[in-house]
Amino acid sequence: MIDLLVKVAVNAVALIAAANVVPDFRFVFHTDRPEDWIKIAVIALVFALVNSYIKPIVKTLALPIGFMTMGLVAFVINAAMLLGTAWGVNQFVNGGGFSFTVGGYPVHWGYAAIGCAVVASIVISIVSTILSIVLVPRKVVGF
Repeated sequence: MIDLLVKVAVNAVALIAAANVVPDFRFVFHTDRPEDWIKIAVIALVFALVNSYIKPIVKTLALPIGFMTMGLVAFVINAAMLLGTAWGVNQFVNGGGFSFTVGGYPVHWGYAAIGCAVVASIVISIVSTILSIVLVPRKVVGF
């Protein structure tokens, strides 16, 4: 249970960092309303669950393609997980002036959405890796 809470917190920080660094990766919300911060926590929870349960299945199914592309398909998988999270969140959480878009997706689909998702997934991976190493050092040592 504590591992899930740490994953959610790390994903929330990584998503907010990506929203600050990557253009067109946006959370539109009001900082003075606490329910919007709860919605960001819900987005981080959905993203953590997608990365924990769906992503390993997709990576296993894409293993032959991963061998042929020398692992570059992982960028596509990460971007697809991020776009899937954006679509799911906007289907169920949207409302009250809150929105979560990745390159204009889910409203607009195109190359901009895919490029933004790839760049944002790289930023999210870097931030979450650094935070995971800092917060849970036992994984680095091997305990």
